[in-house]
Amino acid sequence: MTDRIEKVIELSAPLARVWRALTDHKEFGTWFRVELEGPFVVGRISRGRTTYPGYEGMKWEAMIVAMEPERLFAFRWCPYEHEHDRDFSEAPQTLVEFRIEPTFAGTRLVISESGFDGLPDDKRRLDALRSNTQGWEEQMRSLAAYVEA
Repeated sequence: MTDRIEKVIELSAPLARVWRALTDHKEFGTWFRVELEGPFVVGRISRGRTTYPGYEGMKWEAMIVAMEPERLFAFRWCPYEHEHDRDFSEAPQTLVEFRIEPTFAGTRLVISESGFDGLPDDKRRLDALRSNTQGWEEQMRSLAAYVEA
């Protein structure tokens, strides 16, 4: 599959705790390592700067497209790396979805990112897929450590 990344994790934390970590901009910023300018609002662009080691200060921008309480948080963003101050408004974007549901032991989280086939060239598409596949694995570990602490 070249158009989609999907990762699943079982978290030992209640649904409400995971939802807050995903949708409160300060909590999201802590585990995702991005300093955001303000709260997530559906239909608005969220802006900030990354604090992730090696990527400090890189522009972070995402259009919030869904916030269905304790079920779905989604945004669109440009998955390109190493382009610190590029204007992403006209660039092809991918859709990132965080879907959560309660389980016997806590919360099941499915993170998916789709739309890679819409990226402009094969090299950029493959680079973004490879980089984001690794990135989501790391972010899932970071989120788990954050909500299970």
